[in-house]
Amino acid sequence: MADQLKEWKELAAQLRIDSIRCTTAAGSGHPTSSMSAADLMAVLLSKYLRYDWGDPRHPNNDRLIFSKGHACPLLYAMYRAAGAITDQELLTLRKLGSRLEGHPNPHVLPFVDVATGSLGQGLPIGVGMALNGKYLDKLPYHVWVLLGDSEMAEGSIWEAFDKAAYYKLNNLIAILDMNRLGQRGETDLGWNSAAYTARARAFGWHAIELDGHDMAAIDKAYTEALTQKDQPAVLIAKTEKGHGVASVANKEGWHGKAMPADQAKAAIAELGGERNLTIKTQRPDPQLPATTSGRRPLKLPTYDLGTKEATRKAYGDALVAVGGYRPDVVVLDAEVSNSTHADEFKKAYPDRFFEMFIAEQQLLGATVGLSVLGKRAFASTFAAFFTRAYDQIRMAAVSNATIHLSGSHAGVSIGEDGPSQMALEDLAMMRAVCGSTVLYPSDPNQTAQLVLQMVDLPGISFIRTTREKTPVLYAATDLFPIGGSKVVKKSGKDQVAVVAAGITLHESLKAHEQLKTAGINVRIIDAYSVKPIDRTTLHQAAADTGGKLVVVEDHWFEGGLGDAVLDAFVGAGTKLPTVVKLAVKKMPGSGTPAELLRDAEIDAEAIVQAVKSLL
Repeated sequence: MADQLKEWKELAAQLRIDSIRCTTAAGSGHPTSSMSAADLMAVLLSKYLRYDWGDPRHPNNDRLIFSKGHACPLLYAMYRAAGAITDQELLTLRKLGSRLEGHPNPHVLPFVDVATGSLGQGLPIGVGMALNGKYLDKLPYHVWVLLGDSEMAEGSIWEAFDKAAYYKLNNLIAILDMNRLGQRGETDLGWNSAAYTARARAFGWHAIELDGHDMAAIDKAYTEALTQKDQPAVLIAKTEKGHGVASVANKEGWHGKAMPADQAKAAIAELGGERNLTIKTQRPDPQLPATTSGRRPLKLPTYDLGTKEATRKAYGDALVAVGGYRPDVVVLDAEVSNSTHADEFKKAYPDRFFEMFIAEQQLLGATVGLSVLGKRAFASTFAAFFTRAYDQIRMAAVSNATIHLSGSHAGVSIGEDGPSQMALEDLAMMRAVCGSTVLYPSDPNQTAQLVLQMVDLPGISFIRTTREKTPVLYAATDLFPIGGSKVVKKSGKDQVAVVAAGITLHESLKAHEQLKTAGINVRIIDAYSVKPIDRTTLHQAAADTGGKLVVVEDHWFEGGLGDAVLDAFVGAGTKLPTVVKLAVKKMPGSGTPAELLRDAEIDAEAIVQAVKSLL
């Protein structure tokens, strides 16, 4: 044991020194935040982490998440100690083109599962990974999450604490690096480990208090954490920011600051000089995921012309069909599954459905965690409530994650529930996500086709569904490619083109009939793919109508379908069309769907008036 303790101390010193070296070379970074957790990570890397560095995607690898992503100099130092990167690469930290970015990023490093740096997200993602191991793949790997004490103020962390205990995730181990100091001073609890412990235990976790610089205590705590049968475990480790170097240890004003070269040289000498240890990490057992039942023949739901159905119901029906065809499909919901109709999937495949209750940030975190480990994860709630987890959606794109989101109850057309439930900004926020796909069907057969395509869409995909039952417009055999649109009404004498999606497409068709009676021909375009938008069809419509377009949407005036249509003409080298945008411009209240569409001036009558204004 004495030899092992000595090895751990040497490794911890190397991790601290390398954290200093790479940040000083970069001229920026977080060495002191890395140094506080070096002892914890030295023991983990040397004895407990089971990982095949030659096969980062091995299904039975342990997963290590630095939720305090700013401590990535320590993570990269661990990679060097494991022989996964060279010392030369370590010193490229934060340089343009380097794989070692200022916060961990899976775009460039295969050993990183998810992007962190926006605090409070690592543990929720870890919950998703642990759910996968315990309930889906049924593998004995563990998920280790290094937490900073500043991020313990984030509500998303406590959503994760709650759901991890609910699902009895004994394969999830959190390591709290309680170093007392945040960015601008002391954290709200400082070194009050008893308070953290009480909170963790109240949420149903096994909590272990320890000295985070005592190697024997760390070893004992990890062993204890691994023996838990029906609880997640958290190590509440009292540490010292900048530990090991007197000039910065437990000193304020050193967060996010690299040491200048002379101070770094002295600090390295104080730590005993540079080391070149290489640690052999334990490999995982060569166990593979539990087998799942084979694919059933795909049979999408179909809806007859002349009937009515809500697209939210078609979403749930399509999930069931796709779930039978694809055993890797997993569905999560935020306690509204009887409204989103994700409950249809729950009834059919309860083992692949996870309830996140009213915890939208955890909903997104678990979805990302499951997706990283190969699942095609769909998450649904009211579209308005995705705003609570927009940072998680944004960071999912940074993580290069593939997740599929469904937002129901969109726009004023939901009716009497009022504006607190009405998503009126969701198209704008989802269009702004890097590489996203944004879909807004108006028909149940169309919805089913789009859900099927979503399964294989890379990146963040979002489908906006409607609460109200609407007429079936399309045959089940019709096709709806991503990036396309559907010209629903067309003549050789179209004077104006009306572009709509979802509920406003049905209002546009009513307007078409009124205008036709008045001898006015209009083209009706169903822009079900809001991003990517069908530029070709829009440009042809503008050319055929002398550049006269009306865009109508159940969304705020800013950032939605209207702006997507305008963007289709920007930089195209053609004359810009005249575009009238009909959208929600004032705060709605309660009322019937018809009353609210009329009050927002996005109903059939408003479309008729907009068309006439162009003539």
